[in-house]
Amino acid sequence: MADLAPRPELARDLGVSHASAVVVGTIIGSGIFLVPAEMMQAVGSARLVYLAWLVGGLLSFFGALTYAELGAMKPQAGGEYVYVRDAYGPLGGFLYGWTWFVIAKPASVATIATGLVRILGTFSIFSFFSENIFLVHSFAVTWGQLVAIAAAILISVLNYLGVKKAGEFQLIFTVLKVAIILGIVLVCFSGAGSATGRGWNNFAGTFAGAKGGIAGFMAALVAALWAYDGWNDLNMVAGEIKHPGRNIPIALIAGVATVGVLYVLMNAGVQYVLPASAIAASPRPASDAVALVMGHMGAAIVSIGMAVSMLVTLNGTIMSGARVPYAMARDGYFFRALAEVHPRFHTPAAAIVVQAVLSIILLLLGGNFRQLFSLAIFAEWLFYMIAGSTIFVFRWRDPQAPRPYRVLGYPFVPALFIAVAAVLLYYTFRENWPNSFYGLLVILAGVPVFSWFRRRKALRQVD
Repeated sequence: MADLAPRPELARDLGVSHASAVVVGTIIGSGIFLVPAEMMQAVGSARLVYLAWLVGGLLSFFGALTYAELGAMKPQAGGEYVYVRDAYGPLGGFLYGWTWFVIAKPASVATIATGLVRILGTFSIFSFFSENIFLVHSFAVTWGQLVAIAAAILISVLNYLGVKKAGEFQLIFTVLKVAIILGIVLVCFSGAGSATGRGWNNFAGTFAGAKGGIAGFMAALVAALWAYDGWNDLNMVAGEIKHPGRNIPIALIAGVATVGVLYVLMNAGVQYVLPASAIAASPRPASDAVALVMGHMGAAIVSIGMAVSMLVTLNGTIMSGARVPYAMARDGYFFRALAEVHPRFHTPAAAIVVQAVLSIILLLLGGNFRQLFSLAIFAEWLFYMIAGSTIFVFRWRDPQAPRPYRVLGYPFVPALFIAVAAVLLYYTFRENWPNSFYGLLVILAGVPVFSWFRRRKALRQVD
């Protein structure tokens, strides 16, 4: 009998530069361009806004240090799914993967693609994006929705054709993104006398209508952490990174540190140009700051930078998201087709396609998917906390296991990250308890689904 062909596997084609680009490119989306207004409205002080950025960056860095040890120790596709599965059993891992696959990742793709279209829609040449292509009763599809769907499909195809192609795209456009951000910072600090109200005095400014207090600072911190979010996506593609024991820690640590520096510089540039009251009142502080220096051309440059930023974030999100259902299916707890690796491109092709389909469905629903996304916010921080806690389980249970990287400051660093995640869970639940409660129900809905797949797996083993 002829030998069976070996089962195709994922290819370790991502080098340290690609991995770093996944971290930097996925984190920096539209948040840095937009959240300074929300943060100023929350705390009312330029100095406290800076404090929120610094604290948020430090906490994200602590999370990255924790995940660096986990990723180097278990460099497999799926990231957090693998850690939760190995520490707390297959049910815990499945509930994580179920939540990410059903809501979090498709809604993230849909949100980013929609944000990209909204940014492009600020250019007059794309003003037709808001027009309907067709309308049937209350169901309408606009040109903008079609463009968002096209963007999701295009980036999904890129990832289907090979992780190296997607990694090269991520690297090139992340470099461009960083160059645009540095350019915006330089523009903001140029020509000190060219705009009214500009100068170092703005860093001592205040906004009287702020929320203030502990609640205000926590709101600003949540906004900052949202802008820092995405560093964990690298661990999901750990199975495709060369020399993961070395490259995963380097990419996470260097990537999050780079983003922190860029965010502080961008915030400094905006505050140098705009007083606190103007930042609080502006829906797009970065755009308004550059427009004061360069006019309409400056605002257009910021919009282009935001569009490039969203495109790179979309690529990183699609790349990482498909690896979670793939890992679940490989374990026998999800549809077997999702475990297939393309024999030529060595990518989880079926998982990428299904993720794209779910994202397109949400995009066709229009604004309704945003409510689904808000359901996932509570689940996201819950699983950050749970995944981070696995480092203590592995240190206690497997003290002699190979660890190419050990987190600096253990156990203080991971403990602080977990504690902050718990505090943010509390504030998220209190401020948005209906959606947080529904998010919890979505997680629990995965229990009977897991039971069904477990029975199927047991039957296959008997056969």
